[in-house]
Amino acid sequence: MLLTPEEWTAVALSLKVAFWSTIWNMPPAILVGWILSRTEFPGKGVFDGLVHLPLVLPKVVVGYVLLITLGTRGYLGQYLYGWFGLSLMFTTAGATVAAAVVSFPLTVNAIRLAIDGVDKGIETAARTLGASKIDAFFTVTLPLMLPGILSGALISLASALGEFGATITFVSNVEGQTRTIPLAIYSATHMPDGDAMALRLTIVSVILALGALVLAEMADRRIKIALGRV
Repeated sequence: MLLTPEEWTAVALSLKVAFWSTIWNMPPAILVGWILSRTEFPGKGVFDGLVHLPLVLPKVVVGYVLLITLGTRGYLGQYLYGWFGLSLMFTTAGATVAAAVVSFPLTVNAIRLAIDGVDKGIETAARTLGASKIDAFFTVTLPLMLPGILSGALISLASALGEFGATITFVSNVEGQTRTIPLAIYSATHMPDGDAMALRLTIVSVILALGALVLAEMADRRIKIALGRV
């Protein structure tokens, strides 16, 4: 199976978008997962709902919200463009933002479940030995939740690789900039004799997904062995 230069571009762009959206997602996802798991505050239910809103909204709606918020004439985008000359429209950075927003609640869920699985008694014991909340988190909670972080990263990566609706609505379908594998498959289905291209890219998508699952399983097992869980 040989890919054309256009198809290689779509594959490379998908990997780039998925990688950077996952990198940007992880720190806030860990923070939000910890807040939802370990804290209580007024309005927590509303906050939880807002975090998970992209999960239940149609992805086209998510893309439209991004468009009116971060577009060149959007509520925030106009200032980003006017003050810093920064525009996310029709760019790879915009596609990365769309993928990160869509995958964020799934990432938070995986990390939150991992934190829920960490015995609070261990954290309390660390506190009684003189560790601060931050020290207890980094020395006790974070190592124990590594499998969950890995799972969250995998979910974020897989979601970003498959993102379509929010991306095409927010940053359109620009070859070399925003045309990831799903958008390239969509374009191929609207081209004469595009079936072969769509099939090749579909096979690549399956291979990437299986590869990510295998690597994640191997890494998860190594982490559990290192933590003495296996």
